Amino acid sequence: MGSTFILKVRTSLKSSQLFFQHGRPAFSTLQPPWVLSVCSREPSLTLGVRRTHRSSSGQTKGQSGVRNSTIRSGEEDGTVNGGGDKRSAPRQRIHKSVFAAGTAKRTADILRRRAPLVCEYKDEEEPERRSDRGAGRLQPPERPLPSNEWKKLKESQGNPPRFEIQMMKALFTSGGELDVAKSLLTFVATETGTLSYELLLRYLTLCVSSGHDAEVFDVYDIMRGSFPSLDTGASSLFIKAFSRTARWREALNILQELKKTFSPSPRNYGDVIAAAMQHGDTSTAWALYDELIDNGLSPHQETWETLFKVAGKEEGEEGTSVMSQAEQQERHLGILLHMRNNQIYPQQSLASSIKSWFESLTGQEWTGSWTTATPKGVCRSCGSELESIQLTAEEYQQLKDRVMTDIIEGQDVFTKTTPEELQRFKLFVKRKPAFDVVVDGLNVANSNKDKSKQSETLLLVVSELVDRQGLNVLVLGRKHMLRPSRSWDRNNMNLIQQKAHCFFTDNISEDDPFLLYATLHSGNHCRFVSRDLMRDHKACLPDGATKRLFFKWQRGHQLVVDGHVTAGRRVRFQSIPSYDTIVQTSGGKSWHIPYDETEDRSTYEVPQHWLCLNKKL
Repeated sequence: MGSTFILKVRTSLKSSQLFFQHGRPAFSTLQPPWVLSVCSREPSLTLGVRRTHRSSSGQTKGQSGVRNSTIRSGEEDGTVNGGGDKRSAPRQRIHKSVFAAGTAKRTADILRRRAPLVCEYKDEEEPERRSDRGAGRLQPPERPLPSNEWKKLKESQGNPPRFEIQMMKALFTSGGELDVAKSLLTFVATETGTLSYELLLRYLTLCVSSGHDAEVFDVYDIMRGSFPSLDTGASSLFIKAFSRTARWREALNILQELKKTFSPSPRNYGDVIAAAMQHGDTSTAWALYDELIDNGLSPHQETWETLFKVAGKEEGEEGTSVMSQAEQQERHLGILLHMRNNQIYPQQSLASSIKSWFESLTGQEWTGSWTTATPKGVCRSCGSELESIQLTAEEYQQLKDRVMTDIIEGQDVFTKTTPEELQRFKLFVKRKPAFDVVVDGLNVANSNKDKSKQSETLLLVVSELVDRQGLNVLVLGRKHMLRPSRSWDRNNMNLIQQKAHCFFTDNISEDDPFLLYATLHSGNHCRFVSRDLMRDHKACLPDGATKRLFFKWQRGHQLVVDGHVTAGRRVRFQSIPSYDTIVQTSGGKSWHIPYDETEDRSTYEVPQHWLCLNKKL
């Protein structure tokens, strides 16, 4: 061990009033006389805070299944059936979809590479600019300083009023030595006769992040004896630090005290749950987990990982309560069902812990494998068919009702359209046969950056759907598209109106509510063409369950043009998966768990890799 450095600061403090701002002490100081005795141990600075054509229609509303012909998308022989075709893609090929994990990141990277390079002189100036921005910031010393040297350093900076706060912050961000921070505290106490709550909180953050738990205990005693209460920041830091030591039960006490004035965070619960599991008190750990879920909080992945990793202990420390393996197994399966019901995907490390847990169950002989699914929704490992992406009749009606109420006829209906226009559109749809595809005309046309090719692009997409695939198509557009211009060629627009049903809204109206209405009104078979991911509209839905239902319907019904639309070439669409990407089980004899194998997945994307678990019969 390194040499011991003992700092004793004695100050005589005047009585002062403790002020609170937004639930936390601010500009407050230690009230009673105190002695700070801190032992400097060998530091371990590991920062860790952390169809048919329209003329031959005859389908009834609500009909399920794609009519007659199918919508082609880019796979086999350049095209793949969007729904009914049974031919599979090449083995191990993950089919392309706008909702596939990492698609947004790859698209952004491609666009970034295509962007014009900035001038060279700008690139050359950039490092200098960055260094200029860093100039004037406090640079912490590399060794502990006596008070007189701290004073000189402060004077050289112009005696800023928050010098010690900024310096302690700089020590934290730079991973400075704890002894330097202690010497700073000595200087402040000598100069002012007091240490503020904020300064101690900064010091506490440095101690916790660096793993100096003994110093954390000292600061805890000081702050407990000097301030009437602790804010959420200090409480969270103490919970984190105490939870990783033999004094973990004190973290439980701090958590219980925190609940009297604040709502603990998932991280607070997770720290104590991890401590309870590590020390064999599984009953306390699961009780806290239940409390976390009951409070409507979502556990961190690390918390679930701990519950799976440390499970199975038959003995705990003295005074702890241990669950049986059968009880714990029921609780772990409950976690998987929670993930299913809330469309949560475990990260790869958590998925590995889940796999290990299953394979460790005594006498059950589970085996796990990492795999993918075919475009038809068949597990490549065990050959099981995954759950369909299609909604049941009950789910479809539920979603249709909610979308009508909360998106199309919501409180902000006047910002999207007018009541007269909406009523006119409803009558228009009612008089028409059920559509197979609804096209967001402006969205599709705008996919071509060449403004002179916009109407041609839309015509090519409509021609693919109507002439080649024989589908009954509705094109939604805006009235300005009917005025001949460079973008909107009169002949192209006339051909579109001859091939498909068309409805043009006022120029100030939103297209999406009309698109959603027509698609849902036509039945579960109807799909829509748009690049818009509908995130704003999904946000209008009242609860998480309905939002997840909308996302499931969207993934099974949204068509996105694949690549560039060019005259003389076949228009293709990104494939629509036939299966749902969700945690699923088959009678408890098998589990299929989609997991995150990449950190590049956006919230509207779904994983492409699966953990397949099977029980030997």
